[in-house]
Amino acid sequence: MSTDHLKSTLAAARAEVAKVIIGQADVVDKCLIAIITGQHALIEGVPGVAKTLLVRTLAHVLGCGFARIQFTPDLMPADITGTSIFNLQKNEFTLVKGPIFTSFLLADEINRAPAKTQSALLQAMQERVVTIDRETHALPPNFAVFATQNPIEYEGTYPLPEAQKDRFMLKITMSAPGRDEEFTLAQRTLGKESPEATLNGGGVQAVMKAEDLQLLRDQLIHITVREELTGYAVDLVRATRTHESVLVGAGPRATQSLLLAARAYAALAMRDFVTPDDIKAMAVPVLEHRLILRPEFEIEGLSIGEVIQTILQQVAVPR
Repeated sequence: MSTDHLKSTLAAARAEVAKVIIGQADVVDKCLIAIITGQHALIEGVPGVAKTLLVRTLAHVLGCGFARIQFTPDLMPADITGTSIFNLQKNEFTLVKGPIFTSFLLADEINRAPAKTQSALLQAMQERVVTIDRETHALPPNFAVFATQNPIEYEGTYPLPEAQKDRFMLKITMSAPGRDEEFTLAQRTLGKESPEATLNGGGVQAVMKAEDLQLLRDQLIHITVREELTGYAVDLVRATRTHESVLVGAGPRATQSLLLAARAYAALAMRDFVTPDDIKAMAVPVLEHRLILRPEFEIEGLSIGEVIQTILQQVAVPR
């Protein structure tokens, strides 16, 4: 598979997803970045902006399995991973696999479950294996978690632990569509071409098979990243640890994520090389959920996004 095939496949995937998801092109691109780099994404937005439908559509278009878990305060870790049940006929324990044994896992409203349940995903996200009753089971090679969360101000939400947030490559903010896009959605809803009907009725085609996804990822290595740009990404992440308004800065995993995301961003832009603008474009979605501001700056109304923009202005851009 050549880089040209990589670009054509990504373009075809975008076109198929657009048949269901109206607008939200930037959100779709960021989800594709997480998928082709083999990482996970945190999708934040108010209810009703098609977060769940987006992940279902991506799974269909890329030929991958899909499962959904609705996180609730009473959800237990075994409800996610599965458990061993004693089989009276065979006189032995049989593993009943949980919904985590899939390719694309949608953890819906992940911050409505307490930390004990949220942590059930940690091993799976990092190592792509699950340990049940002291036995380790491998997950599918394309395993990826798309966790949706409601804004933290909503009632009944629990903040995600820092260790778990760091395992998400990107935080994707999904806002309400513009008026024209919402008008198009309203018109389609009144007819037979609503987004759900289009997906369920076979109006969306798969552009590849699940086993081809790794071949697609392998082509990213041919996207050139100059040494100076690697240094630029390192300097940006390190600057978050010394900024006066930041209590907890980003760790080394953020540096890895920033470079991988910038390389995939360049591929989506149909280029064979990474530019400083690619790194700048991915800085906020990669770093935003990893930083914690000092309380005094939060009280003043400073946002993490503003801090990242300040750091981007302070760190020298390579030529």
